[in-house]
Amino acid sequence: MCGIVGYIGSKKASDIIINGLKRLEYRGYDSAGISTFENDDFYTSKCKGKIVDLESLPSLKNHHNTMGIGHTRWATHGEPNIINAHPHHDSNKNFSLIHNGIIENHYSIKEFLINKGIKFQSDTDTEVLVQFIGYLYNKEKLNFYDTVKLALSEVVGTYGVVVMCKNEPGKLVAAKKGSPLLIGIGKDETFLASDVSAILDYTRNILYLDDGEIALIDRSGYKVKHMDHEKEIIKDIKEIEFTLDQIEKGNYKHFMLKEIFEQPKAVRDSIRGRIDENNLVKLGGVSDFIDRILDSENIFITACGTSWHAAQIGSYMLESILKKPIKVEYASEFRYRNKTINQKSLVIAISQSGETADTLAAIKVAKEKNALTMGIVNVVGSAIARETDCGIYMHAGPEIGVASTKAFTIQVVILSLFSNLLAQKKDIDKSKLFLEDIKKIPSIIDNILTLSDEIFSIAKDYINATNFLYLGRGYQFPVALEGALKLKEISYIHAEGYPAAEMKHGPIALIDDKMPVVVIVTKKGFDKILSNIEEVKSRGGKIITVSTVDSKKLEEISDHYIYLSNCSDISNAISPLITSIPLQLLAYHIAVLKGCNVDQPRNLAKSVTVE
Repeated sequence: MCGIVGYIGSKKASDIIINGLKRLEYRGYDSAGISTFENDDFYTSKCKGKIVDLESLPSLKNHHNTMGIGHTRWATHGEPNIINAHPHHDSNKNFSLIHNGIIENHYSIKEFLINKGIKFQSDTDTEVLVQFIGYLYNKEKLNFYDTVKLALSEVVGTYGVVVMCKNEPGKLVAAKKGSPLLIGIGKDETFLASDVSAILDYTRNILYLDDGEIALIDRSGYKVKHMDHEKEIIKDIKEIEFTLDQIEKGNYKHFMLKEIFEQPKAVRDSIRGRIDENNLVKLGGVSDFIDRILDSENIFITACGTSWHAAQIGSYMLESILKKPIKVEYASEFRYRNKTINQKSLVIAISQSGETADTLAAIKVAKEKNALTMGIVNVVGSAIARETDCGIYMHAGPEIGVASTKAFTIQVVILSLFSNLLAQKKDIDKSKLFLEDIKKIPSIIDNILTLSDEIFSIAKDYINATNFLYLGRGYQFPVALEGALKLKEISYIHAEGYPAAEMKHGPIALIDDKMPVVVIVTKKGFDKILSNIEEVKSRGGKIITVSTVDSKKLEEISDHYIYLSNCSDISNAISPLITSIPLQLLAYHIAVLKGCNVDQPRNLAKSVTVE
């Protein structure tokens, strides 16, 4: 959440910052702002709304300096407006600051500062931080770097922060705790950003700041230290491999649609080199830990949102192979419950960004209790990748659309590969595995994507619906949850996912001729879910069936019938890779027809880096 960009070099800073903020807008789009150093003072432009609104400000033409900071906001404290937009200044305007995170003790600090006579302009926790820095600067008579360091030592919470000081022009101070922040290294120029996409136009050489690290950046380069000592830290510089076209829409109307159609390629990329000529799975990131994984007495999978739905599917796979219970936990609740986590536990964390605050917190709890931790993430070098003992990269490619599509698919693919690997180690009969089916998935998805126009026609009938119900059994229940979530996220239509049999225990009371019910049908449990559909039909519900089974009866009873051909024999374990695709397309088309912004849905952000 929130996008941060900083620059110091020889080029016009505002151009670079604005371009970077456009690439980061998926992290938040409630307000935006930029600050540069002009004529011995800060010059700041801010607006409510998106980067396009910031670009339209006449004042933006007055930013000429070669150093500056910019921010796009996802609101946590204080409503989205110009006053609450970043950058923020202290009362004496000695400092300009941008921030991603939450200062948990901002109330007590603010009360302290008010008692010292400091007046506040905004409702944000960020202004509290910059005012605190300004107060300490005047009181302690320290230099810029030491003042920021002292202020942050008193802060409780999370932050990715970049600060400028009027009295020490040509310097930036950046620090990280819990919120992502990286340094980009160019020729005679240095960049700061919360995501590499912001600076990919200018450099591929980056280093990630770790929690507790603080950096001083000037025109000669950068120095990184830890908050607790003065010894300089030599950081590994990583070269980013993905290309600009991967973060551009190309000929697609929306990033979400592009990413839906990228799924066949993403599956191929995610399995490439991981299934050898003997049909054996190779996952280097976990290979040294297999014995300990198999010996684990308690296995937890923790995640948020869409990743949690993938985790549910993964738990079904792992339970069938390991013959032991797998517990799936919302990361936001994980550390607040009394669980039996110890050195014999395995905790698997799933996160597309690898920066999800709640999931990171869950990992830290697990490590404190000496559990083995494993990450499944998409972003190389992300916080979860660095914090966990072992892990698997997804290789899904960048996902810009806020509502996740291809990341969900690849999470399921990775969990299926991992399950097969463990099965191999347990000498389970190969006939029970599904590697050959995994190899077929890209071409099957290609075929399903040809149904987009058909699903568009179906979507036209439901743009005025106010409620949806999604039903599935077994592996299709998490798919129902995910389908409902996609619709909620981007169309703002209330939707719920339920196990099909559970419909009788409450939701059936809602069903009438205005209630669309999406039912996911596979060969497994076909007769039972057919009965569930009959129950819906008898109460007048509108039935949209997504089926891998070619059934005349099913077609007759459904108001709309989406048949997924040539996949009825695909293993039940990986059937979610097939059945989820039409649900993504249905949500997308309904949202577009309603005129919703599918790439930037209201109130949401791509990477949730606050609790």
